[in-house]
Amino acid sequence: MKKVFVSGCYDLLHSGHVEFFRQAAEYGDLYVGIGSDATILEYKHHKTVYSEQERLFMVKSIRYVKDAFINAGSGIMDFVPTVEALKPDILVVNEDGGNDEKRRFCEEHGIEYVVLQRVPQEGLKARSSTDLKKTESQIPTRLDLAGTWIDQPYVSCYAPGWAITISLEPTFEVRDRCGLSTSTRNMIKKIWPYQLPNMDPEMLAKLVFCFENDPERSDGIISGAQDSIGICVPGLCRHWYNNRFWPEKIETCYDDGVLSWLENHLVMIPMEPRKAGCSVVEGKDITEPKVKALAKAADDCWNAILARDLERFASAYKASFEAQVAMFPAMIQGSVPSYIEKYEKLVMAYKMPGAGGGGYLACVVSDAETFAKEHEEAIRLTIRRPGM
Repeated sequence: MKKVFVSGCYDLLHSGHVEFFRQAAEYGDLYVGIGSDATILEYKHHKTVYSEQERLFMVKSIRYVKDAFINAGSGIMDFVPTVEALKPDILVVNEDGGNDEKRRFCEEHGIEYVVLQRVPQEGLKARSSTDLKKTESQIPTRLDLAGTWIDQPYVSCYAPGWAITISLEPTFEVRDRCGLSTSTRNMIKKIWPYQLPNMDPEMLAKLVFCFENDPERSDGIISGAQDSIGICVPGLCRHWYNNRFWPEKIETCYDDGVLSWLENHLVMIPMEPRKAGCSVVEGKDITEPKVKALAKAADDCWNAILARDLERFASAYKASFEAQVAMFPAMIQGSVPSYIEKYEKLVMAYKMPGAGGGGYLACVVSDAETFAKEHEEAIRLTIRRPGM
């Protein structure tokens, strides 16, 4: 029986990999070389989701595989030491994994070089790790419910208060410049491309906040802590700000009854993204009474949610957004008024996530399921639970 060799990362192991192994094994006994954690970090500039030992275990467990090894080399030709030790008869690559360097290597070592087309198993969807990374990252996003802007010291210096956020599963396309903290989310993906690490959520949020707000940033802008907290801390969360960038205290609610209630009364309507270069802080008018109104609305919003009082929730949600706009009137600009005019009589309350200027209308409705059936553009939300 001939020895057949294939090599790859196999980090996000999927059905396409298994079908590739099945086809390669038709040529003989299949051996697999796996890129080490160090090689992937050096070559692809990101950490793996699964360690090399986990990936080795999973690949070895596939019935088409005779044996598997961690490649000792580096770069795109990291498999060379493995091949020299194994002495295979055939090297198999898929159509986008082959190159002239691999072909020449096989010629020099008397190894047959086989290129397979990417053909999924019948009845299954075509898969590639690249596509999964682009479209199926499980990094959450966040929706701010009330108290937005209080996380900036130039606001909370007038009066302390809570910001309220919910962490959302990415069950919809998370568009950039749309108020869902995508800049923070994109920073997170530079470290952990596919999912958050399993660690204390508040510590994780602080790490993300410090990473995003590099002291060497030249623009002088400090992203509010509600972004990192809203993404990293699951469930419903409120954080207390008092003239500092990081909150003095954080409180959470993981009660499934409360979270399910919120999911049944919130939808988002896509609008045009906030235009590049637009400033929502121009013309700001921050005063003590306006900040106190924002803080009171956030208090009222939290209490209404815990009581599952829809009328009070909608009223406080509306009051919080009105307090925001009173301080930052440029939040409403461009095409935003036309969207508000279209939906304000169809929903109980609305606001724009984040700094506004475009993106989404996040709306309180009497029944999210019914509203989404009647308005196909509406997006239903899934709140991330602890452990998800």
